[in-house]
Amino acid sequence: MRTYPRPVDVSSGTVIAVVLTALLVAVVALLAIRLSDREERRQVPLPATSDDPVSETLARVLAALPGASIVLSRDGRILRASAQASMLGVVRGSELAAPEVIDLVHRVRRDGVTRSVEFQTRRPPLGKGLLELRARVSDLDSDRLLVLVDDLSEVQRLDAVRRDFVANVSHELKTPVGALSLLAEAVESASDDPEAVRHFAARMQIEATRLSHLIRDIIDLSRVQGADPSKNPERLEVTRLVNEAIDATRLAAQAKSIEIVAGGDSDLTILGDDGQIVMALRNLVANAVAYSPEHTRVSVGIRKADGIVEVTVADQGIGISEGDRDRIFERFYRVDPARSRETGGTGLGLAIVKHVCANHGGECRVWSTVGEGSTFTLRLPLAPDGATTVYVPQEETVR
Repeated sequence: MRTYPRPVDVSSGTVIAVVLTALLVAVVALLAIRLSDREERRQVPLPATSDDPVSETLARVLAALPGASIVLSRDGRILRASAQASMLGVVRGSELAAPEVIDLVHRVRRDGVTRSVEFQTRRPPLGKGLLELRARVSDLDSDRLLVLVDDLSEVQRLDAVRRDFVANVSHELKTPVGALSLLAEAVESASDDPEAVRHFAARMQIEATRLSHLIRDIIDLSRVQGADPSKNPERLEVTRLVNEAIDATRLAAQAKSIEIVAGGDSDLTILGDDGQIVMALRNLVANAVAYSPEHTRVSVGIRKADGIVEVTVADQGIGISEGDRDRIFERFYRVDPARSRETGGTGLGLAIVKHVCANHGGECRVWSTVGEGSTFTLRLPLAPDGATTVYVPQEETVR
């Protein structure tokens, strides 16, 4: 006779206890695995190894951003910080250094809401000058925070330059326009005096010429600021450019019996915009003539030095003091305002020269001694051998 095992009497309470125990063990094991995985990911800095394409892609995206970027763990450790973050003083060593950013990180970490703040900080490392920064903090994922920092200093500086330029233009235009208005009233009042009418009419002609020169220089400055000669450069002979600039100022030089002589290397070429270079050279020669006494000489020299073409314009004029040499390239700055009124100077000539040099990858240097004269040197890159005119077709607008 076959015997069967005796059935085990298992109560429902025992079954429930066993099931709950199994579920609890499974939950604990799952939590342990997730915590271990999270801790492991926290300990791996960004960018990760090449077998982690997500982190590698993220690193490339952050490297392409124009501002500074910082990746933080949830406990505030820096996993990645761009070099610009240190340069801006937001990161010092391996820690955040800006209190405003630290506070923002704590707030975003609490509720996950993306926030931004604008603040000022000292420019590292010596603390000279203030930087205007904007920081934005957001959740990158469940384990990390992303901090993006933009430097607003340059934007604000450019805005200030624009405001100053508009204010200066308004002021400069107001002077000749106001003078013309007063002279017109004077002519009307002196209509019975032919001599007075002729005198006031001559003054009106002077102010009208001054206004015309000012408007011309403002237009020239706006053109050189908005033009990029590298898009359509031409191969230019420096000797021809110098001769054109001298021809444009020859009448003014003859009126003061000033001799203009030119010499130097005659086979040098540069790449750039013909009109801009002639404009810069004309301004330098015109300044030399305007600020030189009668019966003197203005010399224009051309030479090559280490792949650079140097065009020097030297005069025997009044010279420039050391304190003024640092400011003469500013817009509307005049060393001698009274003399500028006599010569018709607008204070924009050297500003135009500076921008033309910058457009062509060059610079303008100045040497001067009060009472002995000044020498301005235009330095531009020599055209490489075989360089030819590059034509870039203009974009066609479909109407």
